Amino acid sequence: MQGVLVYRKHSVGDDGPSWPPSSSRALRSMKEKYRKLPGYHHPVLINDCQNASIYFLKNLASFGVDPSRVVLCGDSVGAWAVAIVTQALTRIPSLSQIKAQILICPLVNLINFQLPSHQQNKNVPLLTRDFMFMCFFKYLVIDPSWKDAILTGSAIPLDKWKKYRKWLSYDNIPRRFWSQDPQPEILGPFNEAAYLETKHTWNAELSPLLADDKTIAQLPETFLVSCEHDIFRDDALLYKKRLEDQGVPVSWYHVEDGFHGCLLLFDKKCFSFPCCMKLINAVISYIKSI
Repeated sequence: MQGVLVYRKHSVGDDGPSWPPSSSRALRSMKEKYRKLPGYHHPVLINDCQNASIYFLKNLASFGVDPSRVVLCGDSVGAWAVAIVTQALTRIPSLSQIKAQILICPLVNLINFQLPSHQQNKNVPLLTRDFMFMCFFKYLVIDPSWKDAILTGSAIPLDKWKKYRKWLSYDNIPRRFWSQDPQPEILGPFNEAAYLETKHTWNAELSPLLADDKTIAQLPETFLVSCEHDIFRDDALLYKKRLEDQGVPVSWYHVEDGFHGCLLLFDKKCFSFPCCMKLINAVISYIKSI
């Protein structure tokens, strides 16, 4: 039997259809609902997800799951957690290997907020830039007064930008996703106090895009989903290139009319959009194919 461990921050679906739909006897879907804001801060979310994953992998027989068919799946912050935990699991060789990871609208970098999707989709519901930053500051316990320094790149030391620009820059994003008049990636005057407040975001445990090549090369095949009207769209595109450059098999599905969080509405009848079913059908098709 195939096992899919889903990281979810919401309780949506607990009293309705399960996700992914597991009507097939060949699929068992397990949901890990991690502790979240406002009561919990970093690293509680990641620890919850990693501990649940290790427990699941150590007890596959009791769940009736084939050790060679385990999939980790997450949406939004859940996808961010999947990316981080999957990297961490590569350092525990005694556990069964993950067959695949499914990352739906993932956040993979907490450094560069000048990407085209941040410019284009900063006011698009359900995730506006202001709401994203509110959650970002609360989860990492960062003073909101540093918002402008983070947005303008003033919190980025020049030496670090030179080292990691090859992974963080929107030069890695296909030109069709650029704005007609793209704003150049220009770092503001360096603010050392802002850097000291936010320097932990350069850790791969917060920005999985920055993991070393050896770790990236060990990752399982990946299914990436991006939405056109999503502030995190370009994070998915950057991670896609990062994985492909290290030889990791990547399947990519882009929802042209999708927006961040649309997956949550797939079973909400009058609140559901065509993009919701496109997304979920793509994920189900991928799970069935592996």
